[in-house]
Amino acid sequence: MNSVEKERVLPVIKEALREDIGDGDITTNSIVPENLTAEGIFLLKEEGVIAGFDVAKWVFEELGEVGFIPLVKEGEWIKPGRIAIIKGKARVLLTGERVALNFLQRLSGIATLTRRFVDRVKGTGVKILDTRKTTPGLRYLEKYAVRVGGGFNHRFGLFDAVLIKDNHIEIAGGVGNALKKVRGEIEVKNLDELREALDNGAERVLLDNMSIETLKKAVHIARGKAEVEVSGGVNLENVREIALTGCDYISVGMLTHSARALDISLEITVK
Repeated sequence: MNSVEKERVLPVIKEALREDIGDGDITTNSIVPENLTAEGIFLLKEEGVIAGFDVAKWVFEELGEVGFIPLVKEGEWIKPGRIAIIKGKARVLLTGERVALNFLQRLSGIATLTRRFVDRVKGTGVKILDTRKTTPGLRYLEKYAVRVGGGFNHRFGLFDAVLIKDNHIEIAGGVGNALKKVRGEIEVKNLDELREALDNGAERVLLDNMSIETLKKAVHIARGKAEVEVSGGVNLENVREIALTGCDYISVGMLTHSARALDISLEITVK
């Protein structure tokens, strides 16, 4: 579902506004008459996928009554140009501008990078997944942006899926011992660990930082026994080669930890 629940987002918006406005926008309140109305045009300055229109709108609505009109659809690849219009009191538009743009640019950047990865693996049947490598406090929104870009969400947190990582395996005393304590997905670093995981009932294996040749062998070994996810060192240059090994999923941390903000501005005029 490519939408966000307002009640989950409002606390984040309120905190962002509190951080930016503090006791008040001293510049705007000194210069701009209280009842002056204005119109703002959101301009996309580079190609990409838009995500976060509702969030941007809710930012302004926390400050006053506004009219927000999207001109393009979220999730589509958009050329530079006008993407939305907002109308309301000039003070509201000026005070909310930066926070609204921060959300819109950040989420659109994630959606755009995700779409680039999804396009690279088109036709392979592989699903691009995000990770927990998200901005603290923004995971819900950033994972939404991944979905808008055509990707899929991995587990949201530590509470909704088992993923046995290398440190768990070390403490448990090995792959087999870890899987005897809990079933689910397990990270493996080599073919011996993979075989041990499959012999002990792993439902899904995470092949971490393996070469292409090793990945091919690993996928062949796991076929029909467990789902296969690949992670580690994935980028736009190698993701298709990885997908062609026959894996089921590729998880990409950079979708959320390294996405560049999409270049969007807001031009405000008095009406």
